[in-house]
Amino acid sequence: MENIKKVILEAVPEAIIEDKTPLTVIVEPDKLRKLAEALRYNKEIPFDYLAMLTGTDEGEKLMVTYLLCPSTDLSKEIAIKTETPDRVKPLLYTVTDLWETAHYNEREVYAMLGIRFINNPDMRRFFLNSDWNGFPLRKDYNADPVLNAVSIESKDIVDIAPRIMETTTGELKEERINIFEKNDYIINIGPQHPSTHGVMHFRVALDGEIVKKIDVHSGYIHRGVEKLSENLTYPQILHFTDRLDYLSANINRHGLCMCVEKAAEIEIPERAQYIRTIMDELNRIDSHLVAWGTMCMDLGSTTAFIYGMREREDILKIFEKNTGGRLIINYNVVGGVMFDIQPDFQQDVKSFIPVMRKALKEYNQLFTGNVIAVGRMKDLGILSKEDAISYAVTGPAGRASGFSCDLRKHAPYALYDKVEFKEIIRHKGDAYDRYLNRLDEIEESLQIIEQLIDNIPEGDYLAKTKAIIKLPEGEYYQRVEAGRGEFGIYIESRGDKTPYRLKFRSPSMAAVSIMPLICKGEKISDFISIGGSMDYVIPDIDR
Repeated sequence: MENIKKVILEAVPEAIIEDKTPLTVIVEPDKLRKLAEALRYNKEIPFDYLAMLTGTDEGEKLMVTYLLCPSTDLSKEIAIKTETPDRVKPLLYTVTDLWETAHYNEREVYAMLGIRFINNPDMRRFFLNSDWNGFPLRKDYNADPVLNAVSIESKDIVDIAPRIMETTTGELKEERINIFEKNDYIINIGPQHPSTHGVMHFRVALDGEIVKKIDVHSGYIHRGVEKLSENLTYPQILHFTDRLDYLSANINRHGLCMCVEKAAEIEIPERAQYIRTIMDELNRIDSHLVAWGTMCMDLGSTTAFIYGMREREDILKIFEKNTGGRLIINYNVVGGVMFDIQPDFQQDVKSFIPVMRKALKEYNQLFTGNVIAVGRMKDLGILSKEDAISYAVTGPAGRASGFSCDLRKHAPYALYDKVEFKEIIRHKGDAYDRYLNRLDEIEESLQIIEQLIDNIPEGDYLAKTKAIIKLPEGEYYQRVEAGRGEFGIYIESRGDKTPYRLKFRSPSMAAVSIMPLICKGEKISDFISIGGSMDYVIPDIDR
C-alpha cells in the first residue's frame, strides 16, 4: 500500500494517514472530493468500488466514513474519514458521481444524522418520512413516540426533491426539482405486492407499457436495529442479524461474530470453523432455492416453487435437528457455535447432496429451457460490469455482469481458503444470467460441503470467552459473502460492553438501487422478472 500512500499525499498533502487495518485516511471536508477523485481514478489501482458508507455522531462533530476497494481485489481496503463540526446545518460534498451506490447511502445518512450532501441530485430522506422530527442516530435524539406519532395519512410520498447544488462561481443554491414530469402516467408497484418480495414501493412512470422512470420508496418496516444495538451487549445483538436478510441468517450472524472475535482476539476452535462453513453453505443453498422458486413463481410456474421448497425442506430439517431452529437458527455465537452437531449430522448432509444434485437436473428440465421462461429473462434488465461495480451490486447478480466479487475468494474467511470451488461468473448481465448463476452456485456449495463433511475434527465447538465481552477502543470491519452478496459489519467501540456505533451493509440495498437503471426502457411486464432476478430481501434494507 506504499504506492497508495504516495497517491494520497500527492492529492492531499495535509491528509492524516493511520497505518492500520484498513488503511485509514482523515481529511478535511473541503479536501474530500480531491482525495476521492485521486483514488477513484488512480491509474495503477483505481478504487472503483465503494463497499460501505457510514455516518456517525462523534459528539461535537458528525463523521462520514467511506470504505473503498479496487474491484480487481476486494481484499485491499482504504477507509476515508471526514467530519463536519456544524450540527445545525451540516454539509459535505457528494461522491455520487464517483460511485453511484453513494446516492441512497447519502440519503440514509441524511435521514439518520442530518448531513446533507452538496450536488447529490435528490436529498429526500431515505427510510423516513419527510416530516420526521430529529435524526435517530444522533446521540441526542429524542425518541419520544409522541413527536413522531404514526398517522393514517400517507406522508411519505414526496414528488418534489430538495437538493443543494454548487454553482460555477462556488455559491451554494437550494433547489427543489420534480421527480416526475407533469404529464407522466404513474403506477404503484407495492408496497403490498407479492412480486416486490417484501414491503417495497416502486413508483413507476410509464410511456405506454414501457418503463420511463422508477422512484424507489423504502422504510415501511424500519425497525431501528442499528440504534437499538447501541444499548445492547454484543451477544444480545446477534439475533438482529438473523432478522435482516432472514434467508442468509446464519451467514449474517457468522459475519457479526467474526467482527467481534477479531476485535476481542478470540481464537475459534477448528471444529467450530468446519461446522460454521458447512452450515453457511447449507444456508446459501437454502437461500438460492427460495430465490429460484420465487422467481419462477413470479413468472407463473407454481410447480417450480413447490419443487424448490421440497429440497429446502430437507435443509431446514437438518437445521432443526441440530439447532432447534429452521429459518432463524440462532446457531453462531461469539467463540464458535452454540451446540455441537448431532451424531447423525454428517450422514444427513451426505444423504442430502445426491438428492440436491438430482433436483438441479429436474429444475433445468422443468424451467431453465422453457421457451416462455427464457423469453421473459434473456436480454432483459441488462446490467453492465461497470454499473455493477459503481452501484456495488455483488453476489450472483454482480457476478452475472462479469464482476468478480466473491469474498470467499477475494478475502477468504473460515475455511474458504482450504477448499476448491469455482467463482461462477457470466458476462451478459441479463436476468437469465442472474437466474443461471444461482443454480450453478448451488452445485459449488455442494462441492464445498463434500470437501469438509468427512473431515470435521474432534475438539471444542466453542471457545471460552469472558462473561462480559468488551471490545478494545477502535473501529472494526468484517465482510462476508451472503446469499445476495457482500454483507458488511462496522463496529466503533469506546471500550464498553456495548458498541458506540454499529452499521450493517446491505447487499439488497444495492440490488434495489440498480432497478431504476436496468428497468428503464423495458416493458412493465418484464419489471417483475427483472426484480426477481435481483433477489433482494426488503428487511435487509429496512434496518
